[in-house]
Amino acid sequence: MTVDAHPPDDPASDLLDRLGLLLARHGAVADSRIRHALEGFRLTPRQGTALILLGASGSMGQQTLAAALGVDASVMVGILNELESARLVERRRDRSDRRRHIVAITSEGRCLLAKTDQAVTEVERRLFGHLSREETATLRSLLLRIETPPDEPACTE
Repeated sequence: MTVDAHPPDDPASDLLDRLGLLLARHGAVADSRIRHALEGFRLTPRQGTALILLGASGSMGQQTLAAALGVDASVMVGILNELESARLVERRRDRSDRRRHIVAITSEGRCLLAKTDQAVTEVERRLFGHLSREETATLRSLLLRIETPPDEPACTE
């Protein structure tokens, strides 16, 4: 026999059945915790994500990075301007195609990445620590399938 957390006539149970609202609630908590963890390093979530991507690859084309982040080119320029001002990344022209910019993480960026990675890992541990590896993989897979185009107003940070 199972016991419901909310009695059947409880309005909260109807609210929690709305997947969009439930996702929004948990997303807001995750966003707040990630932002708080990264603001100690003067980074936004997108800047932190850009560092993670560059840390994994060392460097990549600016357009490729924008696509990986799911942001418009103009938003990408703003993200990179801030990261470059902080000496965390550098942009240079591609020698084989002068129209293309290559973005590379700097040694300062790698140092900060190690610290931010620890902070994000702790947030994720607190958020998802009660889930099994399989459940975490399923959640990741499902979230990646949700339709969220990069031109959504909420995605123009």
